Amino acid sequence: MRRAAIIGWGDYTPPAVLTNDDLASVIDTNDEWITSRSGIKERRISHVSNAAMATAAARRALAAAGLAPDGIDAIIVATCTADRAVPSVAAYVQRALGSNAAATMDLNAACSGFVYGLSVANGLIAAGSIDRALIIGSERLSSFIDLTDRSTAVLFGDGAGAVVVEATEGQEGVLAANLHSDGELTEILTIRGGGTERLFDETIPAKVDMEGREVFRHAVTKMGEAAAATIAAAGLELEDVDVLIPHQANIRIIDATAKRLRVNPERVYANIHAYGNTSAASIPIALSEALDQGVVTPGSNVVFVAFGGGLTWGAAVVRWGERVTRIATVDSGVPGTEATGLELLAARARGLGV
Repeated sequence: MRRAAIIGWGDYTPPAVLTNDDLASVIDTNDEWITSRSGIKERRISHVSNAAMATAAARRALAAAGLAPDGIDAIIVATCTADRAVPSVAAYVQRALGSNAAATMDLNAACSGFVYGLSVANGLIAAGSIDRALIIGSERLSSFIDLTDRSTAVLFGDGAGAVVVEATEGQEGVLAANLHSDGELTEILTIRGGGTERLFDETIPAKVDMEGREVFRHAVTKMGEAAAATIAAAGLELEDVDVLIPHQANIRIIDATAKRLRVNPERVYANIHAYGNTSAASIPIALSEALDQGVVTPGSNVVFVAFGGGLTWGAAVVRWGERVTRIATVDSGVPGTEATGLELLAARARGLGV
């Protein structure tokens, strides 16, 4: 059976760090309060566009796969923080890479975006429409942080992660995927004023709005259900899971999901302490780090599971191939910055800078 196998991976995390102590200097909060409720110690704030981050991650994924940009048939960018309404972030990535033969699209499923994108690419490959694709999760959520709301301001960060998938008829690749949504719950996690509605009412602030308790309750239930159903659809048992890489939203959600699935905590990869919630970027960033740290080994059964605004949720089971090291590495191509995360965030809050 023809399916998508991951053959390249890469990530880009901005150099400017925003710590809990930094936030405590401008918000009524402290490190203990943030860490105990979320597991987050710091996050990154981008000094460049969403497209620039996405391109950097894509370049590294292509190098890891040993592919030139013109070897890609499709570029799918999962994001809810696109630089412009038109064209897509994917179109800018295509231009920057020179992948001029590739189809391009953005996909907005919020924090579930990478799992959705992987499923879409797998479907296109299974249908014979394409042979290779770049799937990128890239977010610049710092653009929508409200410094007057400590319940959300401490959670989000910026970054990008990418994978290259290639058609295979072997035993590796996407074994199963499971996608869901419930539009009745749209208002419990949203970015108000982030779209054209603000043209009709300029008083709507462009910021993340979240009902934390409700999100937590639904996330734990839905992520556990989706992962269990997808593992079964792949013909596996729960004990066959070698690595669980969940969306990095909250350490308590991650722990509860692992417990619900009866997955040993040692098999769960979490890096939320270092990056916060990077939405669609969180799983591919975590995957890239997990591979570099030797957590994913040849033949590993890897489970991705996510939950986000929409509400959306889903899971995918991937059996890894033989190669777990990069064929090559490249520089990000992104210029550095001397600004701190707090300086960038403060400037953004005042409507200044990038």
